[in-house]
This record gives sequence, structure tokens and C-alpha cells, in this order.
Amino acid sequence: MVEGGAAKADKAECLECWQTTWKTPYIMRLALSAGIGGLLFGYDTGVISGAMLYIREDFEVVDRKTWLQETIVSMAVAGAIVGAAIGGWMNDKFGRKKAILVADVVFFVGAIVMAVAPFPSFIIVGRLIVGFGVGMASMTAPLYISEASPARIRGALVSTNGLLITGGQFLSYLINLAFTKTKLTWRLMLGVAGVPPLVQFVLMLSLPESPRWLYRRDKVDEARAILEKIYPADQVEDEMRLLHESVETEKAEEGAIGDGSIIAKVKGALSNQIVRRGLYAGIMVQVAQQFCGINTVMYYSPTIIQFAGYASNTTAMALSLVTSFLNAAGSVVSMVSVDRYGRRRLMLISMIGIITCLVVLAGVFFQSAHHAPPVDVLESSHFGSNSTCSAYASAPDASSWNCMSCLKQQCGFCANGDSEYLPGACLDLTKDVRSSCRSKHRVWFTEGCPSKIGFLAVVVMGLYIISYAPGMGTVPWVLNSEIYPLRYRGTGGGIAAVSNWISNLIVSQTFLTLVEALGAAGTFLLFAGFSFLGLIGIYFLVPETKGLQFEEVEELLRQGKNYKSSRGQREVSEQ
Repeated sequence: MVEGGAAKADKAECLECWQTTWKTPYIMRLALSAGIGGLLFGYDTGVISGAMLYIREDFEVVDRKTWLQETIVSMAVAGAIVGAAIGGWMNDKFGRKKAILVADVVFFVGAIVMAVAPFPSFIIVGRLIVGFGVGMASMTAPLYISEASPARIRGALVSTNGLLITGGQFLSYLINLAFTKTKLTWRLMLGVAGVPPLVQFVLMLSLPESPRWLYRRDKVDEARAILEKIYPADQVEDEMRLLHESVETEKAEEGAIGDGSIIAKVKGALSNQIVRRGLYAGIMVQVAQQFCGINTVMYYSPTIIQFAGYASNTTAMALSLVTSFLNAAGSVVSMVSVDRYGRRRLMLISMIGIITCLVVLAGVFFQSAHHAPPVDVLESSHFGSNSTCSAYASAPDASSWNCMSCLKQQCGFCANGDSEYLPGACLDLTKDVRSSCRSKHRVWFTEGCPSKIGFLAVVVMGLYIISYAPGMGTVPWVLNSEIYPLRYRGTGGGIAAVSNWISNLIVSQTFLTLVEALGAAGTFLLFAGFSFLGLIGIYFLVPETKGLQFEEVEELLRQGKNYKSSRGQREVSEQ
């Protein structure tokens, strides 16, 4: 997922974080209040997966047009790209606190628009507005936490933002499940998203601005007053001195780059050989993270489970809870293992697991489609000739049709009343026909077909998340936070993050179209191919940065060497 660069934190730092925040609760209040931005990010990512099931039921045009479903899902990503750019500008111009407050207002407005949307186009507009808020929050929340946290526990506190993202995703699945039996279903699912920004807005009003931003604006006394709340009295002067040195160094580096504009910074980065080599690795891992198909699972998880033969919306969302929980748990595993086993090794192992799971998943979907129940003419005519799928009724080879043939023609499959695996009916995809099928206590299938091995798809999806989360889930952000020279770190990380957002947009906007064209099996096999290319790219382009100082990483990139372990890289710096 696109999670923003959560700083890594080892176990010792987490322990010290707990001890410090216990003594100074103000610090945790600050981090959790700002971290609600991560919760918003995660909730928006997860909630649409369940809401989409009911949006399709309420709007037949959405159910029939795949591109509309993709647009509703991906429009938030498109908005987030723009919102991140606006958020970066607002951070510098008006401060971190005001940027968070504006993001809350934008997100709240978007949630209300979605909840009351009378037409699919309104949902799309609401998703776009929410995307603006998500993008602004994803840029600002980690920055605010890092600048207002004690240096010794900064990584642990910033990591809370990443945990709240995955926690928000898990919460969205719980809320989706809770509203499945209500009349308003998707409206409540999307509307509840307006509660966290309202809470954050109120909490942030009582919190200060970032001391670093204040210092850069020559508001030294205000910056000191905030540091006095964060640090013990005997450390405040030292922190003021370090803040002064850091800000002056930053200003000097900005002057060295040129006029300080985004264009000048990008040109400077691309003309620097060291930065270019860093970007090869940084962009590679960010693009690979998306093209291994993770956000198809996060955005379309219940739909994928329906591909496996679970027609019930409630069942699909309940099973999706498993993938969301495993993703959150994997983030915790990554926090404690990335410094022990190394970035490169974790990503390579993660990619091998991802490729294996995608190939197996493709095999499961292929077998499910091949052994789908046949369509029976008597079963189909049982509901009346006007209800029978027109493509099936006029097909010269209708006798060879099965459930999957029916679904490919944008029709619905009404399972046999005695057993889902016996021949069923191929019917028109309308609300009335769907109701007629269900009224006879039959199961209505529109995404996938009844399958005796469908449970394997759920198991493999769980293994896929286990493979993804500790490695490709978080390590690309860690790598991008340390692979660029200091003066280009923001620019390099920004370029890599944009590549991640754009890749996310491409994957989420094309997933269902690919499924229609290639089938679920072919689509996941395609993602396996992309992942294999990513594995090769990581092997040849990504160095191991575990345990290295920034200067050692820079020296490694200067010499163009790519060692598989940090031991070999240390030898470079000692030459």
C-alpha cells in the first residue's frame, strides 16, 4: 500500500518510547492526535472494498460497468496525488497544524458527499474530495509527529502513524461488517469516515504548531515554549542549539541546490549521478510494491473472495477481515525485523513468497473456472423467458455454457436449489431477477462461481499478505528514507512516492478490466510476472543499507557498487 514513509523503530527504541511517554503523556497525546491522519488514510483504503458490494446492488449501472467501479475506487488515489502536492506546499507556507486542520475539513466534506450521493457521479466526486484529504494527511501527519517528537524516540512515534494506517484498514472492515444488515449499508460505511476527521480537528485545535516550522519562521520563543513541554528542563537548551544547527544546515543546502523551486530540485537530483543511482533503487521498489498487486487485495478484497465462489456479501467481508488483520500484524513484524535481517533480504524473500502465492492463486481460480457448474436450459426457463440471459438464449453453443460463460456475458448465475454445484440458471443481471432468484432460497452469483476449492483462494490470499506485509509492505519506505544524500532526501523520496501513487492508480483503475479480459487466473498470473521483474530489479539494483551511516550509503552509490550485504559495503567506505 501507499503508506508514507514511516520511520523504522527497533525494540529498544519502542521500550524507551513507552517509558518516555509514560512520564510525559503530552508527547503521546500529540503523536496519537496527529496520527489520526494515518487512521483516515487506512479507513478510506479499506472501506470502499466492502461498500462497493452494496453500491453495485443499489446502482445497476455500476454493477454493469466495470470502469465505473474502478473509477469509484481509484478516484481517491487520483485525488491523493494532487492532495499530497498541495499538502507539501501548505506545510511550508502555513504550517503543519493548519495543513492537518484543512485536511480534516476536506475529508469530512468528502465523507458527507459520499454518504448522501443520489447518483454514482456524486460518489466519484466525494471520493475525489476525500482523496485530496488523504493526500494532504499522508504528507503532513508523519512530518508533524517527527518534528514535534524527542529525537531518541522519533522512529517509534512516527511508526505509530504506519500502525494507525493498517489499524484504520482493519477498523473499516469491522465497520463494513457491522452495517451489512442495515438499510443504508454503504452510505453508513462511507459516512462514518467523517467522524475521525471531526475528532482530530477538535484535538488539533489544542495542540501547538511544529517547533521546527516556527523556528524557520523566526518564532523562536514559541518554538522554545513547545520544546519545554516535550523535553526535560535541562535538555531544552541543547535541543534549541540542535534545532538552530539543523535549520541553518537545511537553509544552506537549499541555497546550494538553486532557487529552491521544485523544478530546480528535481533537475539537481537528476543531474547528480549518486541521486540517480539511488532513484533507480528507490523507484524500483516503490513500483514493484504496487505491481505485485497488493492494492487489488486491499481495494477489492471482498470482490476477490466472491471470485472464489463466496457469493454472500457478509461472508466475503468477514473473510476479508483476515487479510486486513494479517496486514496489520505484518507491519509490526517488519518494525522489529528490518534492522535484524536487512532491507534487501526482507524484500527478496517477500517477493519470492508473493510470486509463489500469486501463481498458486492463479491456479486455484483457473481450476474453479474450469469446473464451474453448467447452465441448464430448464433451470433458466424456470424463471420465465423474459428473465433468461439474452446472450445465452441466442447462443448457438448454449449447451456447452457453464457458470463462468454466463458471468462473462454480464449475466447472473442463479444456483441450483438442491446444490450450488448442480446445473443452474443463467439470467439477466437486474434487481428484479436477482430478487426472484433469492426469493426461491437460491444463491445469486455475479462475480465468481460455486467452487469446492474456493476456500484455498482465501488461504492463499492470507499467505500472500503474510509474504507481503513484513517485506514489500514497509521496507520500500524505509529504503527511500535513507538511500539519498541529505540535501536531496526530500526530493528523491518525493519522486519515488509519486511513482508509488501513480502505480497505485494504474493498478486500481485497471484491475477489474483485466479480470474481464484475462479472467481472475490470468490477471493474478500477470501480477506474478510483474513481481518476477520486480524481484530481478531488486536483486540487481537495490543495495543493502542495513546498519550503514548515510555517508557510507552515499559512498557506495558514488562507486556504483551493489553489495548483497552491508559487510561488503562497509569495506567500500573503509577504502
